[in-house]
Parts: sequence; C-alpha cells; structure tokens
Amino acid sequence: MKKEISIPRIMIAAPKSGSGKTIFTCCLLNLLNKEKREEEKVVAFKCGPDYIDPMFHRNVIGITSKNLDSFFSPDEEILDILRSSKAHEAVLEGVMGIYDGIGRGSGYEIASITQTPILLVMDGRGIWNTIISLVKGIVLDDVNGLIKGVVINRVSQKYYQTIAPLMNEMLKEIGSEARTLGFIPESKDLNLESRHLGLKMPNEIEDLRKQVDGFSDLIREHCSLEDIKRIMAEAKSIEEKPSGKGEMETPHQWPKEQEPILAVARDEGFCFYYDENLRALEEAGISIVEFSPIHEKKLPYGISGILLGGGYPELYLKELEANKSMREDIAKAIESGMPSLAECGGFMYLLGSIVEKDSEVEMAGVIPGKAYNTGKLSRFGYVNITSATQGLLEQGETIKGHEFHYYDSNNNGKDCMAKKPEADISWECIHNRRNLFWGYPHLYYSSNPSFIARFKEAMKEYMKING
Repeated sequence: MKKEISIPRIMIAAPKSGSGKTIFTCCLLNLLNKEKREEEKVVAFKCGPDYIDPMFHRNVIGITSKNLDSFFSPDEEILDILRSSKAHEAVLEGVMGIYDGIGRGSGYEIASITQTPILLVMDGRGIWNTIISLVKGIVLDDVNGLIKGVVINRVSQKYYQTIAPLMNEMLKEIGSEARTLGFIPESKDLNLESRHLGLKMPNEIEDLRKQVDGFSDLIREHCSLEDIKRIMAEAKSIEEKPSGKGEMETPHQWPKEQEPILAVARDEGFCFYYDENLRALEEAGISIVEFSPIHEKKLPYGISGILLGGGYPELYLKELEANKSMREDIAKAIESGMPSLAECGGFMYLLGSIVEKDSEVEMAGVIPGKAYNTGKLSRFGYVNITSATQGLLEQGETIKGHEFHYYDSNNNGKDCMAKKPEADISWECIHNRRNLFWGYPHLYYSSNPSFIARFKEAMKEYMKING
C-alpha cells in the first residue's frame, strides 16, 4: 500500500507581475504563522529562480522559504523538495503571470506537478466589468481545474459587492469550482509597493514588519480565511518518495569520510543562495561555515574551499574596499590553489575593481578586469552553460543556471558558452579550471551532479597538499 503525505497548501498566482501576489503571499504566511503552535511549521515556496521574495518570507515573517523551479529540476525533485519541507501548511507563490514561462517554468506548471490548488489575485484598479472577462479567460485555460478562488486587489467594498456576484455567476456558468473570496482595499496609510519586493532588500524598507501586519489585518477583515484554509486542506496528498528501482538518480549519497569545509560568504552584500544548492553540497559530504566579506577580517580557519554567491556588493563598495585584510586573505587563499566558486556579485568581488559613477573601487584583484554599471539589465533569464574546456565542468558538459544583473565586466571569461533554452542566443562566459568556476551566471548544482563531485575532489586534494 502506497503511503501518502498530506500537506495543506495553496498557490498564490496572478495574471501579471504587480497584481499584488507577493504582498498577499507574505500576509497569508503571516496570518497562518501566527495561528500555528510552536512545533508546527508553515513553509513558503517561490516558483522560479527568484532570490528576493524568499528573503522577505524568511527575514520579515521568520519562516522557511525555498524555490521550486521546473527548468532547473525534474518533477520528482520538485515533489521531493515539497515532501522534505515537513510543512504543516505551505503557501506557494507564482512567478509573473500564471501561465508565463519559457517552455517550462510557469507557476501553473509547478501547481500542476504538485497538485496545488490556486488562488488568483486580480488587480481591480482602473478596470470594471472587463475583470470578469479576464478571469474567465484564465479559468478556461485551467485544464487541470486547479483555480479554486479569486481575490480582487486595490478596490472598494462597493466595487467588490457589485462585481463579485457577476463573477461568481460567470464561474458557475463555465463549470468552475472557483468563487470570489474577498478583496483588499487600497490604504493611504499602507504603502508596501510591489517594486520594493522586486528590487530592494527587506532591511531597506522602513517599518516593513508594521506594513505587513497592516496589510494582514486588511486581508483578515475583507477576505475569507476560512475558505482559503478549506481549499488548502482539500489539496491532494503526495505519495512518499519512491524507493528501489526507478528512484531518481541523486548526487546525495556519499561515503562517510573526513568532510572538507567550505566557507560561504553570507552577509548583506552576499545573500543570494538556493537552499537546494547548499543542501546538495552538504549531502555530498561538504561542511559549510559562513563568513562575512564586509565585517570579518579573515577567512574561517581550516577551510578548503570558498563560495562567493550573488547579492548586492555594489551597495557596499566602501565597506568592501576598506576591508583590505579580507580581500587579501581571499586572494592569497585562491592563489595558493584553494578551490572556489563565484557567481554574479561574488564574481564581481574577485575582479580588480568595480566602477560606480565616477569612482573606481578596489576589489580582491584575483581576476584582471573591472565591473561597471550598464544602467539596464545586461543579461536576463535561464541559460544552459556548456563548457569548451576541461575544468570543474568538463568539455561538452552542461549545467543549468540563470542571469539577472545590471553590471557587466570586461573579463567575463571564455571557457563556456551560455545559451538561452528557447532562443538562438548565446555568449561566451565563465572562468573554468579544475579548482574554480567564476562568472555571472547563478548555477543550479543538481542539474549536473558531477560538478559537485569534482568540486569536492578538488577540495580534498587541496586538504591533502595543505593539510
């Protein structure tokens, strides 16, 4: 008899970015979390490669938040991430519009894989009866019957009382189980703009916690939390992870041995990490210690590898330049052969300098060259990265990643080719050697388990030589 795991859950989706799904997600998580007993666990999931929304979930509400991404992960791995969360309740947040994605990757696809019911958040500002037609079109494309409710954002009570009966009548006529579950009024006293949630860090928004509590009160007053929790409770159970033949191949089974220690940069300037990447490293037998390139003077003792993730080093240029001791320590370690990974902001930190307006700020100087602000998104979206050389990524091998950055450099590397998955667009990138992998792309390690294995072997070799 197959065992099943019951996780009450819901996905918050919308027809487009800026509709209010992130605000609604944060507030629903906030309300659910306040109702839970200490031993119970509310978990957030963000669809797609976004780093910032999960930081809001963790830093503002204080809950676990993970990414679910169907470009990076096969279906079974997505289900495993959901299973392993040990959530008592889960809220999934969609990405862009409900059906938006490149081949794979839409919020609707994640909802379909995980059999998660969907709550649709509609922006009612500046629209009247047409909102009914928009909801109708979205629901008619819901081939799996996952949309169970609609909330209308930025409208008055009078608007809602007029539109809701008409929308419910339409939903009934087309055979949908979905119904309107409430509205969120605009408030002059609350101004948690969606642009903040996409572009700024949680600690940059004044009184964010107070704002979230304020919006939570509005949702509690004007939306049916009882119906939302009922929909969550009706989500289908998930089969336990299959075992034996047919089990998904995984890089997470390693012999016990002395674990090499990886120093991971983690502070306000370096904070973009996928939990699943760190989990994959740990399950490969790599211990992780964190350090701050901004605040600490030296690397942690006893390490045999460095990981410099993405983030916002450009916001802390003076602090990074002033911490000469750390810059020199990192440069010395890498020059001695210590294996290292650097992505986006971490890659910029290893360059000779970062140019910001009329000033040029000194960085670690491991890589000749400089980074500079282009004033626009230089490269954006998913990429398949294929190596042209032998290194941590061997010649002809591919690893998945994505790029999202306003800065560029005059030395991005030429050891790999990045190609968009759904377009004939490609470019050279990455410095790839047997003990290093540096460049702008953010990687998803489990898309190439051999990459992790080689990095661990490089760390062990460094331990052997320098132990």
